[in-house]
Amino acid sequence: MKKRLFYGTMLTAVLAGLCVAAPEPAVVQKPGQWTVQVRYEHPQQLVLPWGENGPTRFWYMILTLTNRTGRDVEFYPRCELMTDTFQILPAGRRVPPMVFEQIKQRHASAYPFLEPLEGVGNRLLQGQDNARDIAVIWSDFDKQATGFTVFITGLSNETAAVKHPVARDELGLPVFVFLRKTLAATYQLRGDPALRSSVEVAYEDQDWVMR
Repeated sequence: MKKRLFYGTMLTAVLAGLCVAAPEPAVVQKPGQWTVQVRYEHPQQLVLPWGENGPTRFWYMILTLTNRTGRDVEFYPRCELMTDTFQILPAGRRVPPMVFEQIKQRHASAYPFLEPLEGVGNRLLQGQDNARDIAVIWSDFDKQATGFTVFITGLSNETAAVKHPVARDELGLPVFVFLRKTLAATYQLRGDPALRSSVEVAYEDQDWVMR
């Protein structure tokens, strides 16, 4: 499973380097395929005044998911932040529970039922009344980065299986990589990236990709 996730993460860069076209999500989904509606707030910072090495910085965004597919669906999310220096941070890694509590207090009036990504169940019930507000949190990233992309997987059951352009199995056959329809939101950091407190997070673009 870890090998598959590694190949899935690296495939886009490998395909680009070899000038091989990567698959794209379907314009019209096939019968049985679904994608839930997602709305999100752009990434914000939160600094805890304590930590092993002093104040500790985190980044987070809030997702609102609404299942309008006409049926309950399985939900297995994965959220990663990738900087333009190619650092990849999975959501929740090295994030203490108190960070979510601080975020929940900050947004209590707008999101009274906010949940942490790690605590969300694996099923999204249909209908507006069952919409979920979810906090996705990352530890601070490379201070040399001038931009980043957030990848949110699990919003759709659309998948694709492609042959890895380089990797081979024990028999010398191409390794198949399984990709999932993923939302990619791209941002730039305006100002001095090293001065985190004053940097402006500027939204660039959103796209659906297979990753």
